[in-house]
Amino acid sequence: MISGHHHISMFTKDLKENNHFYTEVLGLRRVKVSVNQGDPKMYHVFYGDTLGSAGNDLTFFEIGNIGSTHPGTNMISAIGLLVPSSGSLEYWWQRLDSYDVSHDGVSKYGNREGLRFKDPDGLAIVLINHDGEAVPEAWQPWSENSIDEAHRILGMGTVEITVEDMKRLSSLLEDIFDYTIVYEKPQEALLASVENEAFGEILIKDESGKKARAGRGSVHHLAIQSSERPLEEWDRILKNQGYVTTGIKDRYYFESLYFTEENDITFEIVGPVSRGFTADRSAEALGTTLDLPPFLEDRREEIESHLRPIEKWI
Repeated sequence: MISGHHHISMFTKDLKENNHFYTEVLGLRRVKVSVNQGDPKMYHVFYGDTLGSAGNDLTFFEIGNIGSTHPGTNMISAIGLLVPSSGSLEYWWQRLDSYDVSHDGVSKYGNREGLRFKDPDGLAIVLINHDGEAVPEAWQPWSENSIDEAHRILGMGTVEITVEDMKRLSSLLEDIFDYTIVYEKPQEALLASVENEAFGEILIKDESGKKARAGRGSVHHLAIQSSERPLEEWDRILKNQGYVTTGIKDRYYFESLYFTEENDITFEIVGPVSRGFTADRSAEALGTTLDLPPFLEDRREEIESHLRPIEKWI
């Protein structure tokens, strides 16, 4: 029912610093420059593979006056990115050192080994050894970078969520979305949307105490991909279970709906049929200009007047 992650969305304070880190240090492609459709004065930038395939995209909203994140419980606490092998972790250890990016060394992350570090905004990222396993056919790692071909980032992996009530979140994923439990411990559980595949895994950690307060580097939501079930059905199922949804949103590149579960974690469900990022831009030109969905195009001049020109931050 859920084929894996679709994308994950975060807050950044400065797109210039953010763009340098994700394109130059991590070697991802900037695949779309758009705006927050609810607040078009705010950039919304996507990084991913060659075409911004589902399961690859890290997206950022720029908020120049945003404060720091106050860590705690009830937050998406780390995002995992898959790399091909154990040797890839050694490669990235050295690459991060060369850019003066501190890290925690290689350790256990979920069911695999990972290399944990933070981006310039303080977002926790874990590079995960995928151990030569296959990835979705649509994934095409970006090649126009300085990353050794054998060690390029493949796509999204295990996402870590820290909550007060692990059982509630685990039950939601199992009962409504048909995730399966990989393992379950007193204060940690690993669930998978596709059996034996890391690209849809969610690592839940149980932690009481002070609740997190969002800021730069915080995750706004995790988007998961519906494989076949239409959004109208998901909307009905969630409402029947007592959840409040946003209803179906037309994002032009895809359609989706949002809901927030009891631990205050927001999920987006992306519908099974999408236009993709080449709907309004050629594959060669992705990420080079400000792209607006048709329903905002007549406001382009007004919107651009509030945004820092792209050439000032790329």
